[in-house]
Amino acid sequence: MPSAARLRTDRFDRILVICTRQIGDVLLTTPVISAAKARWPEAAIDVLGFAGTLGVLKGNPDIRALVEVPAGSGWTQSLGLVGRLWRRYDLAIVAQYSDRAHLYGAIAGRRRTGQVPVQVATSWWKRALLVHHVEIGFDRTHAVLEKLDLLAPWAEPPREVRVTPPAAVPLPPAVAAALGARYVAIQVPTVVRYKQWPIPHYVELVAGLLRDGLQVVLTGGPLDADRQRVAEVEQGVAGRALAGALLNVAGALDLGQMVTLLRGATLYIGPDTSITHLAAACETPLVALYGPVDPRIFGPWPQGHPAVQPYVRRALRQVLRAPGASGEGPARVVLLQGDPSCVPCNLAGCDRHNESRSECLETMRPERVLAEARALLRGEALPPQPAVVTFHPHRPLAVNHSDGASA
Repeated sequence: MPSAARLRTDRFDRILVICTRQIGDVLLTTPVISAAKARWPEAAIDVLGFAGTLGVLKGNPDIRALVEVPAGSGWTQSLGLVGRLWRRYDLAIVAQYSDRAHLYGAIAGRRRTGQVPVQVATSWWKRALLVHHVEIGFDRTHAVLEKLDLLAPWAEPPREVRVTPPAAVPLPPAVAAALGARYVAIQVPTVVRYKQWPIPHYVELVAGLLRDGLQVVLTGGPLDADRQRVAEVEQGVAGRALAGALLNVAGALDLGQMVTLLRGATLYIGPDTSITHLAAACETPLVALYGPVDPRIFGPWPQGHPAVQPYVRRALRQVLRAPGASGEGPARVVLLQGDPSCVPCNLAGCDRHNESRSECLETMRPERVLAEARALLRGEALPPQPAVVTFHPHRPLAVNHSDGASA
C-alpha cells in the first residue's frame, strides 16, 4: 500500500467514476467528479452507469464520456464492454458498494478507491482491490460526503460543495407558452410506494395553491404509473382550477427540460425523489416531503454548503438557508418529516417492501405543507416548531428541540 505522502503526489490522466445506481444517486456523484477534476485538471473523466440513469450528467463540463451498461444485463452480454474497459484507466472511483460496481472497477482501473460495506466478512475482497476505501455502515453520513471521501488520500474536500445539474434544454413550445410568470412545480409520483405522499393530500395541497391564485405545474415521469398518479391529482381538483392554472407535464419533459422548468419556478414541492435533488441543484426554493428515509443520508443537498453534514437525524422540520449579505439569506430547503417516533427508520416503509405504506407520510397533513409553501412564497419564515433545525452557511447547526426530540 503506498504511503499517504506518496498518494498525495499521484497524477491520474484517465479516471473512471462508477455509479451503478438510480438517477438521484448518479446526480449526487457530481461533487466527487468536480473534486477529481479540480485535483487533476488535465484528466479525462468518464462515468459508467446503468442505461437510462446517465442523462442527468448530460452537459456536465467535467465529464468526457458516459459509458452505459444495460440494466439487468449479465456478464455474457457485457463481454464487449469488459474488453473496452480493461485497464484503460489510471484510477477507478467506485462510488457504489455493490459487487458488480467493484468488479467493473477491478477491470477498468489500474488503481481503485471505493465504497465498501462495513461488514469485513463480506467485503474483504473488495478492500483488497482498493488503495483506499470508505465504509458504508448503519450510522452513515450524507451520500455526497461519503463519495467525496473517496478522494481523501489525494485532495482536501472543497470549501463549498455543489451538485451539478444537467445542461438546461428549452421547454417544448406548448409548455413554454402555457407557463405564467409565477408557478409552483409539484412532483407527484415516486418510484416506490413507501416514499409516496398520499394522492388525496396532493389534491388538497394543489387546491389550496390554486385558491391563492397560483399556477401549479404537476410533474412526473413517462411511466404509465407516473402518469396515472398525476392524472388522479388533476381529476381531484377538476372544477376548482381556472383555465390554464393547472398544467400537467408528466412524461412530457426530459431532464434538461426539467432543469429549465425548475429554474423558472417560484417554488418546488416534492417527495424523496431524484427530481427533488434536481430542484435543490437548480437552487429553486423547495419543500421536501420525507418519510422513512434518513435525510442525513439522502436529503437534498443545499448548494454551496460546506463539506459537513447538513441535517440531523430526528427533526420534524429542517430549514437550510442560502447565504445572504448579512450571512443569513432566504430559506432554500425546508425538509419535513412525519410525527411518529420511529422516524426516520430508514427501512422500506411500515411493511418493509417497496409497495409498503408509510405511516409517517400518511399522517403528514396537507395543511402543514401548504403553510410551509405559503411562507416560502412570501419569503418569510414560519414561527419555530418542535425540532426545527436551521442551517446558516459557515456557522454551526442551531437546533430547537422544543418537543424534547433527540437529534
